[in-house]
Amino acid sequence: MGRWPEFVQIKEVGPRDGLQNEKQRISTADKVHWINTLSESGVTEIEYSSFVHPKWVPALSDANEVGGRIRRNPNIRYSALVPNMKGLELALGAGIDGASVFMSASETHNKKNINKSIDETYPVLEEVIHGAKDAGKHVTGYVSTVFDCPYEGEITPEQVLRVCDRLIEAGVDDLSLGDTIGTAVPVQVDQLLGEVLERFPSEKIIMHFHDTRGMAIANIMRSMEYGITRFDSAIGGLGGCPYAPGAAGNVATNDVLYLLNGLGIKTGMDEHKLQEAAMYIQSKLGKSLPSKSLAYAASQN
Repeated sequence: MGRWPEFVQIKEVGPRDGLQNEKQRISTADKVHWINTLSESGVTEIEYSSFVHPKWVPALSDANEVGGRIRRNPNIRYSALVPNMKGLELALGAGIDGASVFMSASETHNKKNINKSIDETYPVLEEVIHGAKDAGKHVTGYVSTVFDCPYEGEITPEQVLRVCDRLIEAGVDDLSLGDTIGTAVPVQVDQLLGEVLERFPSEKIIMHFHDTRGMAIANIMRSMEYGITRFDSAIGGLGGCPYAPGAAGNVATNDVLYLLNGLGIKTGMDEHKLQEAAMYIQSKLGKSLPSKSLAYAASQN
């Protein structure tokens, strides 16, 4: 294990992973304004929506319109979650730069989330991956429940690697490994990354932590010691998972940036612009978001 990297890349997933679990609906115009503000923060990728059927995620039913109206920053990759070929067709029409496919390392969570077994999921995602790559798009493979499953308990690194192997063989550019229910502790990060990094280079791995037990920042620090330099996070700590009871939101982008700045790690991100975006969506949701650094910044105004 090394110490701290010089540069860390943050992928902002709040507009997708954050909003999908919020009861308060955000208008299309407000989403567009919010994403445009995030686009000025120095972030290099924004996952702005999901092209799943509106019946499953009604909060993101305006994905096509949002994609058509946001102001594109040429330095940012605008990506979206894509479940199948119909979703890919819509996403390509909306001008995505990147497609994210998703499945679980846990059989039960996969069935709850996708309504398919793991083996039934592979052919569907392989078709999407090939279609997106043929269209010249970057593809990320999300693997959920890589540490613990709300239905099955602890997940072994072998279960995770089985899924990762298939996604890499299918052609994904990178893998986002998700602590979907936010229960992992650093020793579990040791166990997983110790195995994963024997198989794949660190440049292909993104870590995706939720903060249910308050361990996300500690887990990010441990991941960086293994050379991981890419993390998913959500502005203000938005999010949760409709198929993971009790799961809290993603680790807050604001808190991750505070950590990285304190460690002298470059991100290219503007803390003030990020706080502006967080304050905006917090006001639209009508509730306080869980980010500690956001709460502190608000108390100083």
